[in-house]
Amino acid sequence: MTDLSPFHPRAAQLLEKARSKRLTIATAESCTGGLIAGLLTEIAGSSDVLERGFVTYSNAAKVEMLGVPEATLIAHGAVSEATARAMAEGALTHSRAALSVAVTGIAGPDGGTAEKPVGLVHFACAVTGHPTVHVLRRFGDVGRDEVRLAAVVQALAMLEEAIAGWRLNA
Repeated sequence: MTDLSPFHPRAAQLLEKARSKRLTIATAESCTGGLIAGLLTEIAGSSDVLERGFVTYSNAAKVEMLGVPEATLIAHGAVSEATARAMAEGALTHSRAALSVAVTGIAGPDGGTAEKPVGLVHFACAVTGHPTVHVLRRFGDVGRDEVRLAAVVQALAMLEEAIAGWRLNA
């Protein structure tokens, strides 16, 4: 089991900043399997900020729950910038949140290829009315738990940045 307790203070601070700006968040997670939403919901009172979380591990779930176009998955694969962006935007479309973060990658130990090695993770952050931001990280083949934890840290950073730039009239 992945220990998220070291991230509790950071998650609590993120929730408080989002709350102060009346911001709600949705997560769209593949390789993290709900760890981001799980971390946020470990903080008491998070229900006024975390609107919902989507765990879309399979391609079918990405299509059905988030509206990721099948053509995107066929052309680019599940682990791609295009899919991460579609996941983040789909999380906004299929929720009442104003901000979303999406994660899709290869945590390992299997599943990597020369083009998409273990440790490759795509992130996207979508904010209503603004361009979607993409980040690519290559964590390396450092172990499944380590890749997933590093992905949680990156997702938190993206949410923090989006919240910091948020204006109430945005």
